[in-house]
Amino acid sequence: MLGSTASSSATWRMLPQLHELWYGGHWSAQLLRPLAQLYCATVRVRRWAYARGWLPSERLPVPTIIVGNLSVGGTGKTPLVIWLAQALQQRGHRPGILLRGYGGRAKSWPQWVPPEGNPDQFGDEAVLLAQRTGCPVVAGPDRLAAGRLLLQGGHCDLILCDDGLQHYRLQRDLEILVTDAQRGLGNGYCLPAGPLREPPDRAEEIALRVCTGGPCTWGVPVDLQAGAPIQLNDVRQTRPLAQFRGQRVTAVAGIGHPQRFFRTLRQAGLQIEPRPYPDHHRFRSQDLAAWQPPVLMTEKDAVKCRLLVGDRNDLWYVPVSAVPSPAFVERFFSELDRLKHDKQ
Repeated sequence: MLGSTASSSATWRMLPQLHELWYGGHWSAQLLRPLAQLYCATVRVRRWAYARGWLPSERLPVPTIIVGNLSVGGTGKTPLVIWLAQALQQRGHRPGILLRGYGGRAKSWPQWVPPEGNPDQFGDEAVLLAQRTGCPVVAGPDRLAAGRLLLQGGHCDLILCDDGLQHYRLQRDLEILVTDAQRGLGNGYCLPAGPLREPPDRAEEIALRVCTGGPCTWGVPVDLQAGAPIQLNDVRQTRPLAQFRGQRVTAVAGIGHPQRFFRTLRQAGLQIEPRPYPDHHRFRSQDLAAWQPPVLMTEKDAVKCRLLVGDRNDLWYVPVSAVPSPAFVERFFSELDRLKHDKQ
């Protein structure tokens, strides 16, 4: 997360330019291709070194599933992790969840994340996952250390890792690649010329590829569906999205791909005033004071804004749930059966 107001504002202003550079075919991406090629080459060498044991890695004693992406920005990983956790629990498993804890200011890592935890300490996504799943959640930049802690006290028989596809110190039994159907892999270049953290051919090595937000040719679809808005200071209060039609709504999104949230609200027939913020933005009271009611925000933003809302009853968040296709469900549990058999 960005540490200062100035840097946050600068990144906010850069969002349209980065989107045009990476997804709009802007000519200036060609100027950065040499740097992108160097980045890709470095990533390949690093992964090659892990594969040959030249860099240390470790496999944990329970099946470890990585849910990640190749590109910078949001693709819908966290809603899918929530669905996976709940589906596994329904089938009698005891999943635990790992993630980086991005934006958390804890003095030491890894950290157990309680559902009532402060996102300033643990990170917004970590607290959201703890609240929504009821699973033991451990956050920390070193996923291997976080996994060891999770197994020490979490009584888990399976690990879900939200992001971490490029964290090769933690060996994995199954990788799930999540890609936004609208944006795909952008211009196909690595950073900084494009949005990719690894070369595009890395996708071919991943067993289960998923696309969110629409149909695609490179993976099985997972739909993301918006639920009824929930009031921040009283979660018992809900309203259908349709009740916000006919008025100007302030739409707040501090996520990796704010336009996805804005598009969802527009498709529901709402007239919105979009307020995009950088991913993991740390909201302040001044932010909330500047929003004209009513306000609709993402659930990840609500985790942080709930600490600032006071007695205001005009701030609402829109929960989003992953709805996998039958093809995904069948393939995932088929892969899981194979993992359990291999671990025996």
